[in-house]
Amino acid sequence: MIVDAHAHFFTERSGRSDWRDMNHKRLAAGDKMGVSVHIASILGSWGFRSPTYFPSQDDLTHANDALVSLIDAHAGKIAGYCAVNPNFPNHALDEMARRIDQGMIGVKLAASRRATDALLDPIAERAGAIGAPILHHIWQRRRRDWPGQEASDAVELAQLAKQHPSTTFILAHIGGGGDWAHTLRAVRSVQNVIVELSGSGVDTGMLDETVRAVGVTRMLWGSDVTMDTGLAKLRHLESLSLHDGDIERITLGTAAEIFPLASFS
Repeated sequence: MIVDAHAHFFTERSGRSDWRDMNHKRLAAGDKMGVSVHIASILGSWGFRSPTYFPSQDDLTHANDALVSLIDAHAGKIAGYCAVNPNFPNHALDEMARRIDQGMIGVKLAASRRATDALLDPIAERAGAIGAPILHHIWQRRRRDWPGQEASDAVELAQLAKQHPSTTFILAHIGGGGDWAHTLRAVRSVQNVIVELSGSGVDTGMLDETVRAVGVTRMLWGSDVTMDTGLAKLRHLESLSLHDGDIERITLGTAAEIFPLASFS
């Protein structure tokens, strides 16, 4: 059983006519790869009606509604992160409460505010109280501001995690670009930060060093948008000198431990 901890789907607001086909292809590719559950989020309208990393309240509500419908339509195959924008704190907390009641199992924070911003504290506190992990978009070593987003790096996420030790944070896409070695140094000792493996990068030594830095118990497999590179990481894990059960820990065991009880049958 493989859990994809970083999946995305699209809606009719995504600005593309093939959005249904894209959703279908993800599920079909997952079936070929052996993915049993896609834990997904929808980032508003993906920039079509409001900015991807600064989505409007209306786009977020619509996206989360669409994801609930997908979860219901594909029972057991799709699970959900509630996507929120901390610039709208009341809306974010309301969405979390409503979506967890509807069966979502985590929270998605993209790059609407830096991880060190006080607006994230109520969200992190609430997530810890309800046992919902936060998947946080991270740029591996942010050296400057990037247009259209308030990107955080691992140092900033580590600071947030230390302030909320009862909350589990999933550091998104270690392979998503930038200096992953800097990231591993920053989170090595922060036990409530889980390193998620997705992203288009499949660098030599990246997964080897992640095992050395945090161990398999703090690693979580995911694919993000590029499922082919997720498959490449699965193949690379098989080439490492891991103990029996270590790959299953990365592809299932960590997810089963950090998400609410019985999220995966």
